[in-house]
Amino acid sequence: MNNKKNILVTGASRGIGNAIFNELHDLGEIYVSGRDENTLKTLGAKDFCVCDLSKNTDTLEKFILDKKIDILINNAGEYIYGGIEAMSETQIQSIFSTNLISPVKLISKAVTNMKENKFGRIINIGSISGVMGEAYASLYSSSKAGLIGLTKALALELAEFNITVNTINPGWVETGLGLESIEESEFSKEEIIDTIPQKRFVKPVEVAKLCRYLISEDAKGVTGQSINICAGLSVGI
Repeated sequence: MNNKKNILVTGASRGIGNAIFNELHDLGEIYVSGRDENTLKTLGAKDFCVCDLSKNTDTLEKFILDKKIDILINNAGEYIYGGIEAMSETQIQSIFSTNLISPVKLISKAVTNMKENKFGRIINIGSISGVMGEAYASLYSSSKAGLIGLTKALALELAEFNITVNTINPGWVETGLGLESIEESEFSKEEIIDTIPQKRFVKPVEVAKLCRYLISEDAKGVTGQSINICAGLSVGI
């Protein structure tokens, strides 16, 4: 990018979001959001917004308008494992609010500034489970699949304004959330690795570097895409 841009990374307190922040911090004025205020304070971002996207997006929507965000990376996510019949109303509302509804609301606020400037980059962090489906994670899979549909439609809607929209679908990633999801499942880490063609988990920095490429001028022709970064997990056996 020739000019410094205003970048927002949601869910930047840890894991993939933290790696994205570290990778992009030299590209412009970088802002972050998350639930953990103490961690956000230590990152060294231009500014931060403390919010829980499972409950309310109003604060972050106002933050986006105030900071005139040019590059929005919807990374915040929630994972729930269990049979569909065991899912409570609260769990259903929470995961869809975090994983799908909040990105829609945040994008709706960010695009006004992007259209005015004839420049914008929107990256949604999805999941390979949204591409393939995952048994006992139907809420997670369907919420992430929704991001892919949203990405395709918005890419068409916003293309004439030099705004690109893409989704990155990580497979198993070495993060706290990834390890927590293993603990909730019936499989061990070793059993899961055995199902991955490259026999490894993806590193958070791999996702971060793909983000760096997608917001660059070199990737201005890449839009509406659902990109898997999963160590071969989505290819087959």
